[in-house]
Amino acid sequence: MAYEYKFVKVEMKSHLFRVKPVENYHEIVEKYSRDGWRLVQIFAPAIRGYGWVDFYELIFEREI
Repeated sequence: MAYEYKFVKVEMKSHLFRVKPVENYHEIVEKYSRDGWRLVQIFAPAIRGYGWVDFYELIFEREI
């Protein structure tokens, strides 16, 4: 079995002491799921000085 992968970056927006995703990640997962993709992992990069991240990356796979 062979798989293909898709990497979707979800930018984060900070406002005062709150950090929120710019896009609704629930909608992203549902959209890719309808197209046959399966969420494999959510990758979080290194943390900034205040303990926040700049983005998350959703990793999807599907069979070729």
